[in-house]
Amino acid sequence: MTPTDEQEAVVHAVKAGGPVKVKAYAGAGKTSTLKLAAQARGCDRGLYMAFNRDIADDAARKFPTNTKCRTAHSVARAATRAEITRKLDNPLEPAHHLAVRYSLGPLRLPTSIGKDLELSASKVARMVADGVARFCRSAQPEPLAWHIPVEPIIKEEEAEHLRTALLPHVKRLWQEYIDPAGAGAINHDVYLKLWQLSRPSIRADFILFDEAQDADGLMLSVLRAQQCQVVYVGDPYQQIYEWRGAVNAMDFIKAPECALTESFRFGPAIAQLASRMLRLMDEEIPVRGQGQLESRIQYDSLPGQDRFDAILCRKNATVLTHLAQGIGRGDRVAVRAKLDELRAFADGAERLMRGERISYPASLALFETWEEVQDYADSLAGRDLQPLVKLIDSEGVDYLRLILTRVSPEKEADYVISTTHRVKGLEFDSVYLAGDFKFKTGEEGEVTMTPEEKRLLYVAMTRAKRVLNVSEIRRDLGAMFRDAGV
Repeated sequence: MTPTDEQEAVVHAVKAGGPVKVKAYAGAGKTSTLKLAAQARGCDRGLYMAFNRDIADDAARKFPTNTKCRTAHSVARAATRAEITRKLDNPLEPAHHLAVRYSLGPLRLPTSIGKDLELSASKVARMVADGVARFCRSAQPEPLAWHIPVEPIIKEEEAEHLRTALLPHVKRLWQEYIDPAGAGAINHDVYLKLWQLSRPSIRADFILFDEAQDADGLMLSVLRAQQCQVVYVGDPYQQIYEWRGAVNAMDFIKAPECALTESFRFGPAIAQLASRMLRLMDEEIPVRGQGQLESRIQYDSLPGQDRFDAILCRKNATVLTHLAQGIGRGDRVAVRAKLDELRAFADGAERLMRGERISYPASLALFETWEEVQDYADSLAGRDLQPLVKLIDSEGVDYLRLILTRVSPEKEADYVISTTHRVKGLEFDSVYLAGDFKFKTGEEGEVTMTPEEKRLLYVAMTRAKRVLNVSEIRRDLGAMFRDAGV
């Protein structure tokens, strides 16, 4: 390949040594650029760090022999005692068992919307486990109260009392996890945290850290402590994992910055729409598409009328709705989502119909009866749930469970339905955006989005290579652009 001027600038900066930040827009050829940079380092020892094994394995087939391609977890596991990593094979402890062992009972807490929220003993136990999980992704040396996630609708004073009460249990569970003689199970984040606490020195002359916008406090602290060159590569506008502790290293690291703004994924039409989203996020430098690639935006075509390779949604409930519609048409449909969570929606609906209170899934936890869910689905705030509620009302919960058994493997499917979070890093020839992306109306009637929602929509848009369909959001999207003057 002939490097672009932007790619040449990245290679030059990496050869010069010292920390470097590379802001790489969607589809901008960051892997090929990093390969060139690794080649330019000659005999120096390099480490390319990816977030998941598939990306690391793919990179290993492309990078020169001087650069190892690994995940942070694989590096950490190799440095961890076998007495700890063997606990990965131990049976997981169910939340209700942990609740009994720690003497955790159900709670009823006031919320900001006037309803009390009931937390089962199992839910409280999951909060303890989640507190350890968030600690494991942080830079702190010990668990703190703010690591414990509490539903945002719980009043702040009550939330603080709850965190304070649960913190000793979080500390106890962490100590059980790291006890080599303990019988409990651990997940992979536990040994990663132990590795970070050991203040590791990575044996490399340079580190290429991919997807830096999704770095958590733990990885940021490890990389900052290294004596070798670290190259941080990412797109700050694709940061969509704040809910699990991402801190966006691109904002926190002070280093010379290069940019890759030319996308090789799509043509001018999609690039223009993506650039308007960037302007909404105060980015003046547009993404440039490939003039020889034909791409187009569709505003008036629906699934069933035209075929799409992917239908991208914001919420699991919308995934279920489109799955039901696709199965009803006789389509072979693949799903990129946690099927257990989708089944939990059916289970939760059934329990509400029986008059039982539930704590999971969160989309149903605030309601005391199915009638309340139906009323909410008819409101403006609950319109995302409306198709799914109507499906359950007309076909029943068992039908919902049935269609989940009809999901096809991706290689055999006509198309895939997914939440946007689960297709990050992927691309499809044609993409249909579901109507559940979250717009809001401001005090003066203007249509806008939160920064997090803008980034999520930007990621969804930039998965498309040839065709991007925005039929379901065209009015809100157009109003938002118009109101913002972009």
